[in-house]
Amino acid sequence: MEKNLPPTAGPAGTSRVLSRRDFVTKSVLLGASLAVAPALLAARSTGHGQTSPTTKAPMKTRKLGTLTVSEIGAGCMSISANYGPPADKAQGIQLIRTAYEQGIRFFDTAEVYGPYTSETLVGEALAPFRDQVVIASKFGFKIDGTTALDSRPAHIRKVVEESLKRLRTDRLDLYYQHRVDPTVPIEDVAGTIKDLIQEGKVLHFGLSEAGARTIRRAHAVQPVSAVQSEYSFMERSPEHNGVLATCEELGIGFVPWGPVGMGYLTGTLDARTQLDPKTDLRAGFDRFTPAALAANRPIVDFLTGFAKTRNATPAQVSLAWLLAQKPFIVPIPGTRNQAHLHENLGAIQLTLTPADLQELATGFAHLRVQGSRMNAAQMQQVEA
Repeated sequence: MEKNLPPTAGPAGTSRVLSRRDFVTKSVLLGASLAVAPALLAARSTGHGQTSPTTKAPMKTRKLGTLTVSEIGAGCMSISANYGPPADKAQGIQLIRTAYEQGIRFFDTAEVYGPYTSETLVGEALAPFRDQVVIASKFGFKIDGTTALDSRPAHIRKVVEESLKRLRTDRLDLYYQHRVDPTVPIEDVAGTIKDLIQEGKVLHFGLSEAGARTIRRAHAVQPVSAVQSEYSFMERSPEHNGVLATCEELGIGFVPWGPVGMGYLTGTLDARTQLDPKTDLRAGFDRFTPAALAANRPIVDFLTGFAKTRNATPAQVSLAWLLAQKPFIVPIPGTRNQAHLHENLGAIQLTLTPADLQELATGFAHLRVQGSRMNAAQMQQVEA
């Protein structure tokens, strides 16, 4: 069931959807709150390639289990880490507060992002309106210079206290196990979260990159509200490994990370793109080699062509496609750029018809995705 948020929570802007390169926004930070003069007019799709320049589609809500969130969330990782050098702190705070002003009420972070700096930034940015937002964070890595996992109950109890301090809050609305730890029974993990929920330190339980069997085992101990995994127009694993079907069966929400192909589906990356391996995780991923970037270009070209006929951008089509797949799907695109944020929010103005979805399905059926979604070491920590 989707609900409209109050009118003041929805985005507003110009009479058309602008590209990432020609979008201009203005914002003024006043004390603890941010007043925004946005440049995105809500133009709702009224048919095949048609828009209504005077109709505004407000931000709606969706359910992750029993947790109510905005239909699009904000992935905060890339502001502080992993997709290039960290953004300036003031820029990051302004971006997060702009997202709030534009209707986003669901913010995603993790202790390992930075590490720690993402939680600190999110905590400071959201402090003025903490009670109006849903904050999700994650546990499960040792953060000792390795990529080792640690979901022992004692470790979870230790790191949740540290996350609460960094996030300036007394509870985590949603707490994910970041990766399934094969050395700790998932029942022990779920039981620990269940205790933390009873203590009021955690409100909802989530799993990230977990397989269908693990989801069922965890859910039997403590209801799982959300499962997070990479899912996009070009990454369809959750459709084939049983995870999406399991979520639907059990009433669990699904949160796609990388909903625009880790930035690739925006059309701004190509074979000439050089990613710094010191600051950008994607530099070590198969799909971001020059060969794969070139080989996968037909996917971007197809989305771009489709988007032009809808007065949209490929990023907006990618997000609108996800929203159209299931009512319990809530994508969390990440950005550190104001223009990209407003562009992403334009996806809620784009209503894809059954004919549109069939056209996208037919087109994708003739395309082939090249390269694994992450490197071999990271894929070893992902359950099939």
